[in-house]
Amino acid sequence: MTPLTRVLATGTFDILHPGHLYFLEQAKMLGDELYIIISRDVNVNHKPTPIVPEEQRLKMVAALKPVDFAMLGSLTDYFEPIAEINPDVIVLGFDQNFQENELENALNQRGFFPKIVRLQKIEGEYYSSRAIAAEIAERKNK
Repeated sequence: MTPLTRVLATGTFDILHPGHLYFLEQAKMLGDELYIIISRDVNVNHKPTPIVPEEQRLKMVAALKPVDFAMLGSLTDYFEPIAEINPDVIVLGFDQNFQENELENALNQRGFFPKIVRLQKIEGEYYSSRAIAAEIAERKNK
């Protein structure tokens, strides 16, 4: 029997939108099982604190069709859940703050050798949580 290809994607997934679904569908096409690590509230430091609490974000993402397994990230060690999953492929969104070569080096130093794939940007009116929040604020002020 051929082993299943495990694909891993990570993200905050604060306000779910079509861009998230595209990201997950594209990631799922790269393997057999799609694992998602949801960023912990306290670890989100590259953008505003999430509006939706982490447990609720986890529940929402886990319910999406492309997702086979979803879990919260570690509070202390970013690589801890990666070690648990041991993915064959790690998928990065076009706007995620990872540099592929730096991530690959950090993984290799820890004994992990997944293929890293960065998805291309897709155009769409509501393919960004920030764009949706801005639209809500604009409509509120009208």
